[in-house]
Amino acid sequence: MKVLVCWAQISGYMAACWRALAARDGVNLFVLAKGGGDPKEYADFDNSLMRGIPCHLLPVNAPIDPAWLRDFVVAQKPDVVVLNGWFIKPYTEIPFYPELARTKFILGIDNPYLGTLRQRLGRFVMRRFFSRIDRVFVTGERSFRFARLLGFPESRIRRGVYGVDYESFAPLLERRLALSGRWPRKFIYTGRYVPDKAIDVMMDGYTRYRRIVEDPWPLTCCGRGPYASVIRDTPGATNMGFVQPHELPDILVEHGAFVLASRFDPWPLVIVEACAAGLPVVCTEACGSRVELVRDCFNGMGCATENAADFARALAWIHNNHDRLPEFGANARTLAAPYSAQAWCDRWVACLEELCGAAKPDHVRRPEPLAAVGRS
Repeated sequence: MKVLVCWAQISGYMAACWRALAARDGVNLFVLAKGGGDPKEYADFDNSLMRGIPCHLLPVNAPIDPAWLRDFVVAQKPDVVVLNGWFIKPYTEIPFYPELARTKFILGIDNPYLGTLRQRLGRFVMRRFFSRIDRVFVTGERSFRFARLLGFPESRIRRGVYGVDYESFAPLLERRLALSGRWPRKFIYTGRYVPDKAIDVMMDGYTRYRRIVEDPWPLTCCGRGPYASVIRDTPGATNMGFVQPHELPDILVEHGAFVLASRFDPWPLVIVEACAAGLPVVCTEACGSRVELVRDCFNGMGCATENAADFARALAWIHNNHDRLPEFGANARTLAAPYSAQAWCDRWVACLEELCGAAKPDHVRRPEPLAAVGRS
């Protein structure tokens, strides 16, 4: 099966998933995406993330030329094209290339159901595009509901659009337990320093937490963005700057709980990675992955969105239950297991085989490579 993935931008978690898929017998994968170092997204992912994955990385700041895109995609002769939403306009024209009339299309979405007029109108505005989509992969329950709102029947919706590098994070629980001394008394946040992540609320809540407990824990922040000064000016908080995915495990192992105070966050993968690393989680109700991965008093604690006092309460609850954090961490890792890159790959291969009408044989001969046009 020749599978062409047209994605927005590379990331550590998607690279792990694509690498797993590229290694599967019977799948011939090629990824088209923008490279790392996006100043608008305050992300600086190293392109070496894609080493070993057949791909062509587009310049971050350059527009996609529609004529070039058509020639490139058609040259691949894909059986299946995977599209990352519909916010990149040139990608939305791919399903209508006459040369791809027999190609199957999978749409990945992480948008949560909000019930807004804009979402309701989207069903009609994008009707032509949606008519060419054979399957939709969503993140979880909130996104599933949105897909139904857009008019997709349950039979065409699959869960699990994202996965994480579970194999790199899972050993951190045992490493943390083996550290000299007890479970670390440190909070950690990873992500962009932007309004949607509510860094202002997080710092306010953290400051309130420091006032209501004895011996407050420090807070480490990894990322970058316009709210860096808010972190810098908050006592007890440290800004480590942007961290590459391969550097993250050694940082997470030294911390005792993960925190996220987002005011809007469709399905944050950082929660999945934190759970995979065996970390209890504090997050707001705005975080979509809270639904699937954070259970109150089992592996963390949820709190109200844009409510610094409630965020402080959740931090204090973690603080006061320090002796139970290893148990919560083990529970968190169990909840993250279904989102491993290998489990992700199983779900996608099942869907690909379904679309291509091919049952998996006992012995599969690897297909010929995709056209090498523009490989990097």
